[in-house]
Amino acid sequence: MHIQLDTLTTDRLLKSLAGQPGSFKLFYDTEDCGCNGVLVIQIITEPNATDIVFQQEPFTFLCDRQQESLFDEVMRLEAEENYPSYKLTSDSTLFGSNIRVRDTRQQTVN
Repeated sequence: MHIQLDTLTTDRLLKSLAGQPGSFKLFYDTEDCGCNGVLVIQIITEPNATDIVFQQEPFTFLCDRQQESLFDEVMRLEAEENYPSYKLTSDSTLFGSNIRVRDTRQQTVN
């Protein structure tokens, strides 16, 4: 799999990392949604045992191997210009719009 990114999207994802290490995980969150799941992009520190890395440049992208079949081989992630969300598409599918980035990294307390 591969995700194509434009300049705005790259800049926004970089800003989401806030200068800290992290990877982006495509994840269908099915908890408390009463549906097939809501696509979110999680920022994670470490992958789970069932996660697979499918892209490493310009960012590391992962997904759970059980959710891999839900995605296409080539996708485009686009930041919404006037709203803090993203849209994930391919030539044949709209995977989601209004996709949010959720930072799940451990926050350190000073």
